[in-house]
Amino acid sequence: MITANDIFTISGQKQFEKIALKVFRFQYENNLVYQEFCDLLKTNPQKVKSLHQIPFLPIQFFKSHNVVSNNNPIQATFSSSGTTASTSSATEQGEIRTDIIRSKHLVTDVSIYEESYRKGFSQFYGNIEDYVVLALLPSYLEREGSSLIYMVEDLIQLTNNTNSGFYLNNHEELIQKLIDLDQAGQNVILIGVTYALLDLIEKQQFQLQHTIIMETGGMKGKRKEMIREELHEQLCNGFGVTAIHSEYGMTELLSQAYSLGNGVFECPSWMQIRIRDTEDALTYIKDGKTGGINVIDLANINSCSFIATQDLGKKYPNTTFEVLGRFDNSDIRGCNLMVV
Repeated sequence: MITANDIFTISGQKQFEKIALKVFRFQYENNLVYQEFCDLLKTNPQKVKSLHQIPFLPIQFFKSHNVVSNNNPIQATFSSSGTTASTSSATEQGEIRTDIIRSKHLVTDVSIYEESYRKGFSQFYGNIEDYVVLALLPSYLEREGSSLIYMVEDLIQLTNNTNSGFYLNNHEELIQKLIDLDQAGQNVILIGVTYALLDLIEKQQFQLQHTIIMETGGMKGKRKEMIREELHEQLCNGFGVTAIHSEYGMTELLSQAYSLGNGVFECPSWMQIRIRDTEDALTYIKDGKTGGINVIDLANINSCSFIATQDLGKKYPNTTFEVLGRFDNSDIRGCNLMVV
C-alpha cells in the first residue's frame, strides 16, 4: 500500500520511478475509468516496467467521468471555471442554451492535497510564516469549488499574520496595503489572476522592494491574451519588480509547479512532466521540442496520477519546463478512445 509519506519523501529519480510504477498498478486495479482506458490501449500492467510505458489519461475525462481510485467518501469536490468548454443545445422554445462543462476532481482525502501544497510552497519559498500573503483572485472567489481558493485560503491562515487576506474589487485598499507593507520591509507574496494584476497597475504604478508578484489563471475572457514576454514586461514595469513568478496548477492536479521568473517552471519532488508528440499521443519527443504536456502527479494517488493535459510546452534536460499555450482544438489527438 502506498502512503502519503512514501510520496512526499521521494528523493531522486530511481525512487520516483519506483513509487510511480506502484501508483500505476494501484490505479489500474482500483480506478475503473483508468483501467478501461488502459485496456483499450491494450496495455498489460504486468509488462509496464518504465515511466514511458504508462498510459496518460486525457484530462477531458474529468469532465465526463468520476475519476477515483477508491470507494471512500468524497471529502471535497474541486471544479474548473468552465471558461474553455461548453455545449450548446436548443430548448423546447427554440432558444439556444449554452451549458458549461466543468472538470470535477473528486477528492477522498483532502489532507493529501493540503500536505502537497504546503510542502510544495515550502520547497520553493521556505517558511510561510515569513510572508504576508495577499490574494487578488476575483474570478475564483466569485464561484464555488476552486482548488486554488482552497489552497490560498489555507496559506493565508498559515502566515499567522492579520495583514494577509483576499481582495475582490477593493483595489484602493490593496494598493495602500502593498505600499505600507513594502515600506515596512515586510516580505509579501501577491498572488493574482493575470487580468486583475493588469487592472491594478493601470490604477497605480509601484516600486516594490520586498514583494513577490505571482500570476496565475490567465485572462479568463476579461482581456486579450498576451504572449508571456509582453505580459511579464508590463507586470515588471507596473510593480517595479525584476521578475514575475507563476504558479502552474489545475483542478485535476493536487500539486503545483512554480516559476521564479522567465516562465521556467520547476516541479516538487513528487511531480514530473513528460512532453508528448502532438500528432501521436503515445510517443514522447526530445527535450527542447514543443509538444503536449503530460503530468505525473503522485499526490493524485486517489484519482489518477497520469494526466495528458491540453497544454503545450517544452522540457529541458534539467527537468524544468515552459508552458507555451494550449491545443487549438479541444481534443487531444490520438488519445480519445473513451472521451464522450
